[in-house]
Amino acid sequence: MGLGRSKLTTRKAPTSARGTCTVTLTRRFDRSPEEVFDPWLDPAKVGKFLFATPGGQMTKVEINAIPAGRFLIVERRAGEDVEHVGEYFEIHRPSRLAFTFVVPRYSPVSTRVSIEIEPFKTGCELRLTHAGVPEANAAQAEAGWNGILDGLAKVLG
Repeated sequence: MGLGRSKLTTRKAPTSARGTCTVTLTRRFDRSPEEVFDPWLDPAKVGKFLFATPGGQMTKVEINAIPAGRFLIVERRAGEDVEHVGEYFEIHRPSRLAFTFVVPRYSPVSTRVSIEIEPFKTGCELRLTHAGVPEANAAQAEAGWNGILDGLAKVLG
C-alpha cells in the first residue's frame, strides 16, 4: 500500500529536445524493493495497472523482460484498441528498470521511462522519471503515472 501521494517535478530537457520536459514522481510503499519491482515485469500483474484505465479492458500483455526485449500492452478503450509499445534497455532487479515507451495511436515519438527503487525505512521509495514528454502534456503525463502508481499500490494489496 502506498504511504503517500506522488510528488511531481518537471524540468525542461536540454536544448536538443526543445519543447519537452521531464516528469518525475516519487511514491513510497510499505513493501520491499523486490515486491515493488517484480510486478513491472509480470504480465499477469502488468495488465492490472500499467496503462490500465478505469473504463478500459486489457486485451493483450506481452513482455520479453530482457535488455533489448520488447513489450506490447493493448487496452480496449471505447471500442478501440490502444497499443503501448516499448523496449527495455536496463533491468537491474530490484533497483532499476528503464524502457522506451510510445503509444503509436497518439504519437510516433518514443520517450524514455526509468524506475528507481530504493529501500526506505520499513519499505521502499520508487522514483519514476519520464523524459521527452511534450511540455503541453506534462499534466496529463503526471495524472497518468499517478493512476499507474495507484494501480500498482492496489496490485500490491
